[in-house]
Amino acid sequence: MTTPVKCTACDGRGWKIVTRRGHVTAAMLGEATSSQEDCVYCDGPDPVVEMFEWEVFVTIDGVDEIGPCGTSSGQATSMDALRMALRRTDLGGKPWGRITHRIYEFGTFPDDWSRRVIFHATLDPAGSVRFKRADR
Repeated sequence: MTTPVKCTACDGRGWKIVTRRGHVTAAMLGEATSSQEDCVYCDGPDPVVEMFEWEVFVTIDGVDEIGPCGTSSGQATSMDALRMALRRTDLGGKPWGRITHRIYEFGTFPDDWSRRVIFHATLDPAGSVRFKRADR
């Protein structure tokens, strides 16, 4: 049995309890702890995780087909992964890619409101990857 702890976020008006809210989602994202303390009185801090998704597309006969893709918790890591994946694709298919910033909140399903494209990437004939910041 655990000892109740007064919450500091609401100046001690509430008591913290141990819950397992969002534990399955957190485990899938690799951000899980064995349990989480939540205050009965206040909402407390929002448990959110930001991720950067990268995708490679190949344009064939005017149709964009998805190629390699992945996700990372760091923007620079996603840019490096996208750069390597674009360099491995055939130049004949006019490859391009994008990096999407997404916010995951534990206990909820991701929606399109928490997702926005932040970079577009193209591969030039010399084999260099050019990043362009997406318009907001």
